[in-house]
Amino acid sequence: MARVKRAALSRVRKNRLYARVKGFFLGRQRLRQAMEHADRAKRFAFRGRKEKKRHFRALWIVRINAALGTTGISYSRFIHLLKKSNIQLDRKMLADLALNDAPAFAAVVEKARAAL
Repeated sequence: MARVKRAALSRVRKNRLYARVKGFFLGRQRLRQAMEHADRAKRFAFRGRKEKKRHFRALWIVRINAALGTTGISYSRFIHLLKKSNIQLDRKMLADLALNDAPAFAAVVEKARAAL
């Protein structure tokens, strides 16, 4: 019975790890620290993908609220009126309208106000 040699597999794993930590600072490119920091980077990346969605939603809300400043209607009231008047635009689209097409956004606000 022949023994199993795993040096090639180990080298492949190490090279994959080293490729992942390329550009890390100082000792973080050496094996033990590289493993720890690659795991840490993965955790941050996973968390970051979730946080990105939160940050964008917050940005859209800020943009909508800023555009509503001149209309004399609050953000929460505006969202309530949108739902009441059955206008199904999400915050991303509303923020885009507010930023790039002010007349269209004003029309949406007026349409929502008609639900009063």
